[in-house]
Amino acid sequence: MPTESGETEDLAAAAGALSVIVFSGDYERVHYALVLAAAAAAIGGPATLFFTGEAIRALVTGDTWRQLPAAGGASGGEIDDRYCRRGVAGFAELLEACVALDVRFIVCEMGLRAIGLTRRDLRDDVPMIEAGVVTLLAALPAARLLQI
Repeated sequence: MPTESGETEDLAAAAGALSVIVFSGDYERVHYALVLAAAAAAIGGPATLFFTGEAIRALVTGDTWRQLPAAGGASGGEIDDRYCRRGVAGFAELLEACVALDVRFIVCEMGLRAIGLTRRDLRDDVPMIEAGVVTLLAALPAARLLQI
């Protein structure tokens, strides 16, 4: 925990940017990617979430994210409801926080085609760009990259 004024900002500056490749469509992995991005942005570091593969389904219009598969055969919605009952931020709260904290959302154009979706199928309440891996890699020189 920071003990002096400015210590949090110094830690964020030293850490650099965070980029997360969100590949898995499993609810818990998508949820944790949102946790990481929101936390990075909250301490002042820029964060980018690059959604590809089945993870793109988490950004489809409406509450379709609730149908994402989860551990033990449960649905994402069931796990999310359990998290919320236990005081853990749920999917909608984390997604809203990421938007409010200016987390950058990139949706992989190849990933969209691979799963048969288009940009029109995705939420309009989350600012996102459709781009490719080159766009992500161009932003990486000073960033940390994680895959979930």
